[in-house]
Order: sequence, then structure tokens, then C-alpha cells
Amino acid sequence: MKNLHKIFLYVSIIMVAFSSCKDVLETEAKSAFAEDLIYSDPAQVERLVFTAYNSTEGWAINRFEWWGRHFNIEGASFEAKFNFKDQDLYRVRAGWTPANVGIFGDRWRNYWDYVRLTNEFLDRIDDSPAMASDPDMVGVLKAEMRFLRANLYAKLIKNYGGVPIMEHALGLEDDFNLVRNSYEECVNFIVSELDEIVDVLPETRPDAEFGRATKMAALAVKSRTLLYAASKLHDPVNVPAENSEFYSYSKSTKWEDASKAAKDIIDMVEGRDLIVVADAQAYQSLFLSPNADIIFARPYSSAYYEFGTDVNTLPDMNQTPNGYGGWGLSSPTHNFALEYNMSDGSTTTAEDGTYDELNPNNGREMRYYATLNYNGAYFRGRNIEYYLSENPSQYPHGLDSPQGLGNTEHSSKTGYNIRKFHDESLDEVTDISGERPYILYRLAEVYLNYAEAQYHLDKEDEARTYLNKVSTRALQPEIDASGDDLLEAIKRERRVELCFEGHNFFDERRWMNTAHLGFNVQGLKWTMLGSGTLSFEEYTVVERGWWDKQYYLPIPQSEVEKAPKMLQNYGY
Repeated sequence: MKNLHKIFLYVSIIMVAFSSCKDVLETEAKSAFAEDLIYSDPAQVERLVFTAYNSTEGWAINRFEWWGRHFNIEGASFEAKFNFKDQDLYRVRAGWTPANVGIFGDRWRNYWDYVRLTNEFLDRIDDSPAMASDPDMVGVLKAEMRFLRANLYAKLIKNYGGVPIMEHALGLEDDFNLVRNSYEECVNFIVSELDEIVDVLPETRPDAEFGRATKMAALAVKSRTLLYAASKLHDPVNVPAENSEFYSYSKSTKWEDASKAAKDIIDMVEGRDLIVVADAQAYQSLFLSPNADIIFARPYSSAYYEFGTDVNTLPDMNQTPNGYGGWGLSSPTHNFALEYNMSDGSTTTAEDGTYDELNPNNGREMRYYATLNYNGAYFRGRNIEYYLSENPSQYPHGLDSPQGLGNTEHSSKTGYNIRKFHDESLDEVTDISGERPYILYRLAEVYLNYAEAQYHLDKEDEARTYLNKVSTRALQPEIDASGDDLLEAIKRERRVELCFEGHNFFDERRWMNTAHLGFNVQGLKWTMLGSGTLSFEEYTVVERGWWDKQYYLPIPQSEVEKAPKMLQNYGY
């Protein structure tokens, strides 16, 4: 893995330079690199494929923008908000326009840059000397490139709906005034690409190749793509009348297809249980190193991490409370915190449950303690202190409060910080954790994909079986719900199990759950009373509106102006 990481590090350094002197590098690249030499040597071809792996997601929502290197999409979802000065970097409050989508701004360009890279490779590889000299090795490399292109298209369509399908790089004589394909055509393209390469990719990889595509990774992309396509957002009855083909998925077998895609993975692992954990600490450790439940991930280590030598791109610095010297950039919402059950399986809203509104952190399910930091949580050697004091001379303000330590403008506005992904064995938040991955696809998601598809096929027993494989691993009692309650249990489990992994932003959209898209972000404001006891009040931190156009990002205005046939998304 070390060699792979060194290659990724080299590519990241190139990308830093690219972002600051793009015109110079683009001009020089065409003459400085001997492409014929690259395509004559299988080892050089492999390095080119490593470059394309940077198309996968990481801790950064946008590697080409300073703020965007430090957090991901969670702050635009139901899960959290961007914390620093309550800035609206995602523009989820101001609303998106074709000329301004905030931190999402480079998403379109970045995805298409990598599509072009993969297409240029695929146009040349079959007739290359490298393919002739080692067809087995280079054939797998070609399959990896097709996998990465399919994964790119999966990301494009969940952000923008139907987009142009480009299987070849454009030449000087080609028409650049591109036309969008339908959403359904794009889904079919992704599935077809993955079906064609799935048996070429290896079933497993040695440890040194962790982070490279496998057969199961291809099936995982297919599973997620078909689940999204089958969802409410893409049902023909729910799509806009104008240019409906960009959003509609009309296959009568959509839930059967989504179910089978997940079941293909389940059959590969023989439906085994997820890795057993005994407590919150063991659960948290699942996200700190490669393990059997991870299907595909972006590798990180002391040799390679997000952006050259910028440790601030890792969660320990970015998501730690200010009192420890951290930035706490994504504050989980109290709305989201209430999704976590009690240890006995009762919900926080159940009339006969055990939730105590006066002691909201007591008796919660194990994942609450593994994934959230809250007032009083024991973290890195002490209890977290978000509170302000009524009498600071008697009881000082909390270390993590707006009057505490570090950069207090980073103090949590909601009374929560993210704990998931932290390596608490590090001496300092600026240290590097060895071999910590950014997980892109894992088995728990596949089980939940399958449970959701089985529910919609009226196979509730099978849905409960795989839902409970996830829930009971988290030490929750078995779920016996049925009907609408079962569907809500599946959705809740996705919110809690897959939190901060980039799912919720899209899940709430595909479910068309506007209550979790436009809402008042709630937080807890803690106070140390003169009596020496703590109290809190729930309050509205910020208000998020909702516009139906924001089920999708707009295509950048500059792209529409360059290619008038590239029809804009509805509402923009």
C-alpha cells in the first residue's frame, strides 16, 4: 500500500499546483509528457490509472477550494450545519442559482475533468503496446478505468439528473454543443459498464492494493445506483413535467433490479453477519483501519492524505471542538441527534419510551456515543464543556464554549461535534493516523439497500432480516415493525448507521422528505448555573428554507452559455 500512497501523494501535489497555475500546466502538459512512452509500458499505464482514482470522494467536498478541503457534504444535510460564524457556504439557506452554488461550485467541472481523463485512456489503451505486452494486467487496468468512469456517472446523475453520455474523448472536429441524455439512459449506461467489467476485476485485492476496485466494488456502485433510481424522486409521477426525461425512471422491474444488485453482493459474502463490536469504542474503531466490511474506500496513511501536507484536511483537526485546538467545522444538529434511539430500542419520541428530555445524553444507543460529541462526553482525556457560566469568577466558562480555548469562533453552535472517524489514540489533533480509510461503500449499506428494496417488493420478513443485521450489530434489540413503521425504521437506520459518510444529503432527496431538507436547525445551549448545576435550552440556530428545484444542482451558467443545447435543470 505504501507505493500506492506515494503515487497518490505525487498526484495530489500535482493537483495543488494545477489549482494555482492551471493555464501554464495545461499548456505544458501536452508537450512535456511523452504519451507514447506511457502507453508502451504497463507500469506507466498503472500510474495513469492511479491518477484517475483521485476522482473518488474523500474528506474534502472540493479539493480545489480552500474551505472545501476541510469538510464534506454533511453540513448541507439533515445531519449537520457548517459551524464557523454560521456561514452559509453551501447556500442551503440562500438558495442555489446557476451562477452561484457556493462550495458545490467546482463539482461539475471536476467530475467532467475525470470523465475526460478516463475517456482519453480508454480511447488509446486497446491498441497500445502496453496492452499487447501484458494483456492480463492492462486488461484489469482498463476495467478499473471503466469502473471509475461508471462511478463518476453515478455521482453526476445524483447531483444533476440526466447528463451527456460520453464514451470517447472529444476531438477538435467534434461538436462541443452537447445534449443531455435521459436519466434512465444514464442509469442503463452505468449498469451496462459495470456488468461488462465485473468479471474482469479481481474478487479480492492483497493488502498492498487496498483502495483499488474489485468485483464487489463494481457491484456496490450498481446497487446504490439502482436503489436511487428506484426511489420516489425518480418515479414518473413525481418528476417535473418540463424535460421530465432528465429525472424519470420508468422501469417496472426497478425494485427487483435494485434488490438483485444488492443480493449479488450478499451472495458473495454468504449473508454473513457484520463485524461484531462489544461497545462504542469498538464500533468507532471500524472506521479507523481496513476491515472485511469495507467494500471500497479511498486509502489514507502517513504517506498520503487529502491535500499534500495539509493535516487540516483530516477529521481530527477539522471536527474536534475548539477547546482542544480543533476547528469543529460540521456541527451535528439536535434534530439529527434525536434520530438515535435509546439503548432499549425505544425512540426519543415514544410516549412510553425511556428518553429523558432533561437528560438527553443518558441511556442512548451505542452509536450515539461512538459518533457524536456532546456536552459532558469524555473525549481525549477530559469531558467536553460547551457551557457558558452565569458566574465565571466562581465557575469558569467551559473550555469548548464561545468563551473557552482555541479559536472560539469555531465553538459549536448546536452543542454537538462529530466524533466518528476520530483516532483518539493520537497525541495531538495535528498528528497523522496510519492507514485510516475514507469509506465509500461498505457492507452495512448493501444490507440496508437490500432491506429497502425488499420492503418495496412486499417481502417484509426478508427486509427485517437484513435491517436487523445492521441494527443488532449496534446492540439494539431486534426490530419487528411492519408496514409504514418498517419503512421508517429502515430510513432511520440509514441515517444513524451511515451518518457523515455522504449518504443523507441524497437519501432525504430521493425519499422527497422535505421536512429534513428545509427545517429549523436546532441546537442545545448549555449554561453553568450559579448553583454549580448545568442546564440547557433548545433553540433555533439557523433556518433553512426549501425549494423543489434543489432536488438537483443547477448546471453551471457558464456551461449552458457555451453549449446552448445543454438544457438547464428545472427551476433555474
